[in-house]
Amino acid sequence: MTIHLVKLCVGADSIDDLVQWQNHLQTTYQRVFHTTRMLPKRQADLLAGGSIYWVIKRQIRVRQRIEDIEPFVDGAGISRCHLHLDPQIVPTRLQARRPFQGWRYLQPADAPPDAPSNIEIDEDMPEGLREELTELGLL
Repeated sequence: MTIHLVKLCVGADSIDDLVQWQNHLQTTYQRVFHTTRMLPKRQADLLAGGSIYWVIKRQIRVRQRIEDIEPFVDGAGISRCHLHLDPQIVPTRLQARRPFQGWRYLQPADAPPDAPSNIEIDEDMPEGLREELTELGLL
């Protein structure tokens, strides 16, 4: 059964910030990944088509497919894992999220749908207007 993760995109104020960070990872390490302290217990479900949904400015805005999960021990002897991600960032319909720590599992039925591909999302659009357009089904 597929399951997703939802994660705050700490340090990013926009989708472009996430893109720039992941471009840096791609250039430096030839792969895109997110490092986390906890190893997900539902690895098989995540690898069965799961995605990580990124929360930016209290809204889920984009997702990326999880390609692999790699546990490792860092230089300080602390267990961690890399979530290897598909470099393609897929915009989603906005979905509000309260702040939380770490990541949470997200059931497929609760995940926001992908944004229509024929609509260009303007990052400078006022948040209130974006939310109103989303509620009307126009974004």
